[in-house]
Amino acid sequence: MASNAQPYVCGGSAAICAAIAIHPIDLVKVHLQLAGQTGSNATASTVIRNVVKKEGPLGLYAGLSAAVARQMVYGTARLGMHRSVSDALLKRRNAKGLEGNLPFWEKSLSAMSTGAIAATLGCPMDVALVRMQADTLAKAGEKRGYTNVVQAIGQIIKTEGVGTLWRGSIPLVARGAAMNLGMMASYDQSKEWLVSIRGENFTTQLMASAVSGFACAFTSLPFDLVKSRLMNMKPHPTTGQMPYKGVVDCFSQIVRNEGPLQLWRGYWTYYSRCAPNAMIVLLVIERIKSIYSKVFGLE
Repeated sequence: MASNAQPYVCGGSAAICAAIAIHPIDLVKVHLQLAGQTGSNATASTVIRNVVKKEGPLGLYAGLSAAVARQMVYGTARLGMHRSVSDALLKRRNAKGLEGNLPFWEKSLSAMSTGAIAATLGCPMDVALVRMQADTLAKAGEKRGYTNVVQAIGQIIKTEGVGTLWRGSIPLVARGAAMNLGMMASYDQSKEWLVSIRGENFTTQLMASAVSGFACAFTSLPFDLVKSRLMNMKPHPTTGQMPYKGVVDCFSQIVRNEGPLQLWRGYWTYYSRCAPNAMIVLLVIERIKSIYSKVFGLE
């Protein structure tokens, strides 16, 4: 029992720690993604100044309850399931008499499928998170005014219907698959290569997690941008029409009106979120796993 629970306990705990640590960066990232709709040339520094000016320093932590709740579901599922599936595939491989580590394609398949499942489960918390973060710079009459993740989800169901909790789920699922592919598959692969050269140690884990952070930022940003736009969109005050008809329309409007490079708008802000997030998650998992194994005698 303790052995089966280990990937989920370690993965979920690490994901929550990382979410708390990088939340202000995530908030800035969301603001930069939404700024493209208005033609704003906002930078990370101006977003921070404006949020602090309007909301105070604690404004940088708007939506933290949703971020933690999201990681309790999404982070626990994507990290725990990937490790469980990978371990099961490796055991099956060894049972067949095959030696060595899993091939990269199997790691990738595990990472993408578990990331997609986890993103589907965590979508309601993601919708609440994006909206609570966007509220920090919304005009007084346009604020949604959510106080916490539970109240936000309840209000969304009451006023917009349950289906709204999965608005933007298609790009979110694609992002989850791309994120897990970039983070977990690249980490496993680069760590195996580095261990063969340098051995198993903290420096090896740090270097592998740095590679992972770059990979997951690049593969997932376009999907993250589209899901943020879809989750936060509101009907036009005059026509009542939504700005985007769906995922394809959102992608095409961004490319047509803002240029294809806008799909990677705020890349370095996003990278500064993804890299520390990946590094914190992956390094904390290793530490918690070690403690967990000692406590339950799994070593």
